[in-house]
Amino acid sequence: MRLTGLHHVTLISRDLGRTTAFYRDLLGLRLVAERANDDDPESRHFWFGDDGGSPGTLVSFLEYPAMPAGVVGAGSTHHLALAVESAEEQEAWRDYLRSRGVPCTDVFDRGGFRSIYLRDPDGHILEIATRGPGLGSGEAA
Repeated sequence: MRLTGLHHVTLISRDLGRTTAFYRDLLGLRLVAERANDDDPESRHFWFGDDGGSPGTLVSFLEYPAMPAGVVGAGSTHHLALAVESAEEQEAWRDYLRSRGVPCTDVFDRGGFRSIYLRDPDGHILEIATRGPGLGSGEAA
């Protein structure tokens, strides 16, 4: 048995229209599926990713307009990182986001990669990270 990678991440949204405007229209992800949530048919479930809806590119959102705000702590998700190919592309994203009124950080050098951070309309922290050589030899610390 072997896990082969990340398939998707699912987040909660208060308003899928606003979420679509952010992830599709601002960030350029493709809206690959719109349907009812399989586990809760009364709520909508949108999937964003690459043009083919490939596993590993997918971010999905469940819409719950009245759900209370999340609490950061053990058991919660801290952030979601999206990849870009180069430092120049990352800087272009920073400048583009700021020009659209989306606050984001300056570039942080993480050693093997660089990062900028921003928040989506529901407050989820997003990182835009450069692809680097990796974080290690594959051995656990």
